[in-house]
Amino acid sequence: MGEDKKLPVIKCLVFIIDWNKKKDVSAVFEKENVRFHFISRGRGTANSEILDLLGIGSTEKAVVFSLEQAIMAPELIRGVRKKLGAQAAGAGIAFTVPLSGINNPILKVFKESIMKIFEMKGITFHKGAPQEGAEYMNEIKHDLIVSVVNQGYSDEFMTAAREAGAGGGTVINARGLAHKGPVKFFGVSVQEEKEIIIILTSRERKAPIMQAVSQAYGIATKAGGIIFSLPVDLVMSLNQDEFR
Repeated sequence: MGEDKKLPVIKCLVFIIDWNKKKDVSAVFEKENVRFHFISRGRGTANSEILDLLGIGSTEKAVVFSLEQAIMAPELIRGVRKKLGAQAAGAGIAFTVPLSGINNPILKVFKESIMKIFEMKGITFHKGAPQEGAEYMNEIKHDLIVSVVNQGYSDEFMTAAREAGAGGGTVINARGLAHKGPVKFFGVSVQEEKEIIIILTSRERKAPIMQAVSQAYGIATKAGGIIFSLPVDLVMSLNQDEFR
């Protein structure tokens, strides 16, 4: 009889690196058979005090999103560190966000992949088994604050965020989709051109930052900000060989 094995835990793995290093991440993903990933262009807004640590200063950045098994995330981060030769300052940062759900076709891809490996090794796979990677469900010490504001407000927004304790953030240009014609959301006109601002922060700093930016740039202001946070359970600076 084969050994019982666990279902995979899937997480969203995010890298923020210099734009000219995006091919290095893709190369590691291809080598490690990462099934898919997405790259968005952004700009960093960190102040000089944390530039050396996090590598998210005011320069052009690549924000790389992928889905991967929790058990594989640390190895992928280390692989990218090695590829970048990341002992120099400003290499970037990586973190994982737990998922509360995923559509069945995507989960099926991960299940089938791991089942093939188990079959080759004579390991029994049970649908009711616990999840593989549960040991990587770390205590939540960080949060990702995600804010969607009207275009042109990101610099002011980040000034308020820094005053409330944020070290820096990354801005991604985006476009809102809605019905044709003038759109009202809670009585406020919704503009199509948007800026998505992501701020990685410690859990204890999350509330004051969100309170400050919501008051100054929330949905009822001209910035029209929609602001929410996501838990982050693994953080690693790409120029330091340590997890946080």
